Amino acid sequence: MFKSSLLKQAKNGNEKAFLKLIEQEKIKLYKMAYMYMKSENDALDIVQETIMKAFIHIKSVKEEKYFSTWITRILINTALEAIRKNNKVVIFDELIIEPVQSSQQEERMDLLEAIRNLEEKYKTVIILKYYHDLTVSDIAEIVQYPEGTVKTNLHRGLNELKKSFIQGGVDYGQRY
Repeated sequence: MFKSSLLKQAKNGNEKAFLKLIEQEKIKLYKMAYMYMKSENDALDIVQETIMKAFIHIKSVKEEKYFSTWITRILINTALEAIRKNNKVVIFDELIIEPVQSSQQEERMDLLEAIRNLEEKYKTVIILKYYHDLTVSDIAEIVQYPEGTVKTNLHRGLNELKKSFIQGGVDYGQRY
């Protein structure tokens, strides 16, 4: 069954179709929530709240091809709202990243630490671009910024990452 027909069915109140749509997105949603919330329980709470909001507002999806972008935006907004509400620090965990060799692991840990210290607007676009392989236009749709702003935030965020590596005595060149 095609995703678009599932969305049409879900918009018409078919709960099974909605659950199938969620099944296709659940791993991505959990990983994204975990990157924001750090703890498994908090991430699961965010995913659950996202799914509830999506179910309630499924009819507001304007174009079927944007379901994934639409639900990701709900998740990001829900996570940011929870962080602000609970005054939590946004941190990342190496468990999201596949196992790598020890020297690469140290570099990744340095990168995660640098990402932790970025401003929220830079952190979000970098996560979406480099951890979720989204295009600039997809990111713009999710964060609801113009594409030019997304490009600027990516550029500035990458420059901030580079500065933090150079200031920390670690210069990995153009890789980051």
